[in-house]
Amino acid sequence: MNNLQWSIIKKCAAMEEMEQVPVGLIVDSPWLPGYAGISTTDYFAIPEKWLEANLRIIKEYPEVIFLPGFWVEYGMAAEPSGFGCKINFYPDRTPAINHIIETPEESDSLEVPDPRTDGLMPFVLNIYKYIEPKLKELGRCIKIVAARGPLTIASHLMGVTNFLIGLKTDPANTHKLLKKTAKLTQNWLEAQAEVLSEVEGIMVLDDIVGFLSHDDYLEFAHPYLQDIFAAFPGWVKIYHNDTDNVVCFTHLEELGVNIFNFTHMQDIARVRQLVGPRVCLLGNIPPLEVLTNGTPDMVVEAAKNCLQQYGMKRGLILSAGGGTSPGTPGENIRALIKAAANF
Repeated sequence: MNNLQWSIIKKCAAMEEMEQVPVGLIVDSPWLPGYAGISTTDYFAIPEKWLEANLRIIKEYPEVIFLPGFWVEYGMAAEPSGFGCKINFYPDRTPAINHIIETPEESDSLEVPDPRTDGLMPFVLNIYKYIEPKLKELGRCIKIVAARGPLTIASHLMGVTNFLIGLKTDPANTHKLLKKTAKLTQNWLEAQAEVLSEVEGIMVLDDIVGFLSHDDYLEFAHPYLQDIFAAFPGWVKIYHNDTDNVVCFTHLEELGVNIFNFTHMQDIARVRQLVGPRVCLLGNIPPLEVLTNGTPDMVVEAAKNCLQQYGMKRGLILSAGGGTSPGTPGENIRALIKAAANF
């Protein structure tokens, strides 16, 4: 992004009235390589290819704020690779992550990785150091760093089913595991911010929160997320969870979340009511059915319905109800821009 776009993000996070509802999209390796016509392997392994792909989209869609913006990531593999998970890479899709433990008790053998030395994370940091000066020369900046949340990381270490079973059958050791994964989330965000010079925001992505009951959320998710967000006072805090479960919605303000990306399966007016008046919403166009597989007219219609239902020009960034799906065509992104401009 550029400094003007960052100022828009800060105004949205502060719930200021906007002249026009901005458009923002979470973009990463599921969509970008295919859109740029390169293999996922090249996107990950050749920094110049990565840079070309990211510069292409900001040139083609200057009206869109891409989030977190110039994101160096290996799918969801960076954090679990630090714990020792085997990662399988493919030319045409994101990596597969192989879990390394079956039960929470086995997590006693795991140590919190050092993002500066362990797994794929040092490579991410080195690419950031290499890329940032080039971006500054082009008038661009990296203002937000991102990390998977503690429950998502834990589910990669164990597998989702094993993690959820262990949460109910062995809560004590599940907490021990989550203390380690939460510590990595915080350390990983800090390490990225340290190698960059202008970071003022974080984005935490944790869909596994949406698999919990309310009581389990309060015990196994809320305290860890709260500690992570509290470690970055004064920064813009973005949270992504696009599962169809409202369990965390009423607690976002207490977490300190400023911007929330949520599922299109929830009515945007209801989401506003649940999250309260101080959290900006990032949504709420169906990412697959409409933005990827629909026609431009369908995108415009869905965007109009969303904007009219919301009815305000503050506290909303028009976006997909989740990340940008593989295969999303440019004509549909342009339709989204058009709908926002005409509201």
